[in-house]
Amino acid sequence: MQYKWTVLTVTTVGVLMSGIDSRIIVIGIPEAAALGAGAEQAIWFTQAYVFGSTVALLFIGRVSDMMGRVKIYAVGFLIFTLGSFLTSISPSPDYVIVFRVLQGLGSAALFANSAAIITDATPSDELGLFLGINQVAFRVGAMAGLTLSGLILLFLDWRALFYINVPIGIFGTFWARRRLKELSKPERGIPMDWDGFFTFTAAIVLLLLTLTYAAYGTFPPEELVLLLAGATVFFALFILRERRDPYPLLNLGLLRIREFAGGVTAQMINSLSWGAVILLLSLYLQLVKGMAPFAAGIAIIPFDIAFLAVGPLSGRLSDRFGHMPFTTAGLAIISGSLLLFSTTAVSTPYLVLAGYLIVFGVGLGVFSSPNMSSIMGSVPPSVRGVASGVRATFFNVGYVLSFNVALLLMTTVLPYSTITAVISSGNPAAIAGLDKALFARGIDYAFEVPAAINAVAILPSVLRGKRTAGLTQGKAERVRGFEPE
Repeated sequence: MQYKWTVLTVTTVGVLMSGIDSRIIVIGIPEAAALGAGAEQAIWFTQAYVFGSTVALLFIGRVSDMMGRVKIYAVGFLIFTLGSFLTSISPSPDYVIVFRVLQGLGSAALFANSAAIITDATPSDELGLFLGINQVAFRVGAMAGLTLSGLILLFLDWRALFYINVPIGIFGTFWARRRLKELSKPERGIPMDWDGFFTFTAAIVLLLLTLTYAAYGTFPPEELVLLLAGATVFFALFILRERRDPYPLLNLGLLRIREFAGGVTAQMINSLSWGAVILLLSLYLQLVKGMAPFAAGIAIIPFDIAFLAVGPLSGRLSDRFGHMPFTTAGLAIISGSLLLFSTTAVSTPYLVLAGYLIVFGVGLGVFSSPNMSSIMGSVPPSVRGVASGVRATFFNVGYVLSFNVALLLMTTVLPYSTITAVISSGNPAAIAGLDKALFARGIDYAFEVPAAINAVAILPSVLRGKRTAGLTQGKAERVRGFEPE
């Protein structure tokens, strides 16, 4: 077997596991809320995972370039597996959140390296196809997570949702160590940018706290302003630090590559707009429509089927015709689908919602593979680890914020206390009709605003331009700290 196929099969296991875990808790949130979690804690069951991944991605990207991508990829499998086991035995909501953060740290090593390892081993004219196949594996895992979660909850406690990761993680750890080989050249002896890591982490934490407390509706406005100001200050310190450090955590020189900068910016805006979509749909189907967890998981599958049908084809066609037509069209379709979701009500037939899910899956499938191929294909091979970490960080920053933004938007329609009461009840039969209608309206508003946000992503996507022959080498010479190929 050619090594490029070996790489694809090994990394697909990690992506598959990540896909399962990204969805398996979404369907189980009403069940897990039986621990006594409020609305924000319940959302943090999902969000903590993405948060842990986000704060570690730049750090992992740098460590991978220093120590080797394959080694860190295998360590990520191990940490993820340990986090899954600890989450399954958590005695309270706070422990669930902490161990989900640990899972996220492990997933950072997988996310930051899988695309880079594939890119190292794959010819440029096949890169879109291979990354598209890799993303298909994520969607297969996501579909499995939706159905497995409902099936597990028919017979077992919500804790069993995390057991499934343990055997897969053990297998993946050993298989990665056995089958992958290091094609990159580790940069030994480079110091770690700890100041950059801490300032970036502080900025993200303070921004999330601002959005979290704003959703409560009882936090003093002046304290919210202070938290937001703190996030801004730490982010500014992070940028200043990265500009001056000879070995920065985030090499801002990457952003001088217009194709890279446009791609990651579009990706971040896009993830901010749709990151909470599946969670919102899960809550809508279970708490408004009254579906059982298994039925709700099955009901969301049309989205993944549409993505599976379109994603690899879009990636392959973009290898031939360029990314621009696909990324632009995909973003436009996604915005349209979010507007369609915003029209749902208590009485909306499921077949109508299934149609909206298909449109959403088509849009994301058309956009994702060409955009990732554009991003990863625009950077020099020597820094693909850092570039992949930056790409994943931009995505995760938008994704992790999307949950808080969605909850904040919902609180403009109905009180936070009502949202908490609906989510923590876990029993749609006990929810008054008026509360259901208001809850559905709050969800609708959490779709309307992101539809406009997503449309903004079209601008940086278009402005990145088209790649020309020899462009990567010329750009590499202008990126501080990069050696020309």
